[in-house]
Amino acid sequence: MMFIRLLTLFVLFAAFVPATWAYELLYTAEIDPDAKLARVEMSLSGKDIPSKLTINLSSGRYKDLKSKDPLEIKGAKAIWHPKGRKAKLSYSFVIDNQRSNGGYDSRITQDWAILRSDKLIAPISATSRGRSNARLKLDMPEGWSSALPYPKIENNFYQLSDPKRRFVRPKGWMIVGKIGSRQDLIAGTETRISGPKDQNIRRQDVLAFLNWNLPELKKIFPLFPDHLLIVTADDPMWRGGLSGTRSLFMHADRPLISGNRTSSMIHELVHVGTGIHGDDESDWIVEGLAEFYSLEILRRTGGISEIRYQEAMEKLAQWGEKAPSLLVKRSSGPITARATGVMLELDKEIRNASGGKASIDDVARELASTRGEVTLKHFRALSEKAAGRPVKALATENLTEKDTQSAK
Repeated sequence: MMFIRLLTLFVLFAAFVPATWAYELLYTAEIDPDAKLARVEMSLSGKDIPSKLTINLSSGRYKDLKSKDPLEIKGAKAIWHPKGRKAKLSYSFVIDNQRSNGGYDSRITQDWAILRSDKLIAPISATSRGRSNARLKLDMPEGWSSALPYPKIENNFYQLSDPKRRFVRPKGWMIVGKIGSRQDLIAGTETRISGPKDQNIRRQDVLAFLNWNLPELKKIFPLFPDHLLIVTADDPMWRGGLSGTRSLFMHADRPLISGNRTSSMIHELVHVGTGIHGDDESDWIVEGLAEFYSLEILRRTGGISEIRYQEAMEKLAQWGEKAPSLLVKRSSGPITARATGVMLELDKEIRNASGGKASIDDVARELASTRGEVTLKHFRALSEKAAGRPVKALATENLTEKDTQSAK
């Protein structure tokens, strides 16, 4: 009996002890505003370090790769074979990246830098037997500080995590430099708003808006991250919003609620909460859900009245008439507007079919629980499960031009 008790205690103790790391993985990034570069070093140590790493160089922003261990560059990829128990690889990363419309989605100045950490560290696939204990250390000019959507070990030193990957890379937005931040614990999420000190950024306004709306959003997405970083800045950054893992970027001039009553902030927060992306004909699902909830959350929290909500939906429906089909690779403008109307009709249909016991929230919550790629087939199956019957809102004729149906 005593043996059984001891065995039971051992099993319970083992269940709460973190898995032993197979090896240590340390990223060190030196941010150089004069050269407009980050000099990155990746250091591996341990008895079970990966035997092979394939590094994606297709963006053209990774330069001067070096290692004492075998390193072969083949077109848009590099193949690295670390040897022994310690290995290092270094490269330079070009921080500035300008979009076709002239705005930057990655930028460094003499006072600050804003970029994606999953761009800073090149995409890598690794051949390894165990998990990495991954950390990121930033070396920066004197007087600079940093903000990333990860817990700090100490100043400018972060513990990385990604339960789905053995070889862990940082993900999400980051900002470094002479920055100002405001933070709060909102519905269990450590939330931080950060931007350059010398710009007119409404950090406290954004926190108040999130205190008002994020709790309602988390009712739909209970797996919403426990760390959230919102990076904001003025020109020459891109004048829009871009989501990332546990984070998002929003231009400082973007209103929290637009004139058409939608909210770019909530739109991007839905992307953070769902973590989904569409296949070649399902981006409208991703964007339509985000735009639908940008209005729906405001309606539920009292941010807009029922009358204003209906007016906004009617205007989106009119704009959506310019979209001939939803089944395209990229959704924007009229396509997203039309997709929002489909989500509204789908919600009504699920509620009516289930007698009010289910809604589009159940579909969105299910998608967010698995994250990853979403297809029309899967979205339709989840919707029919919630409704308990086939749903007309997702019939092909409601997603494309009527005169195209004969070809299908």
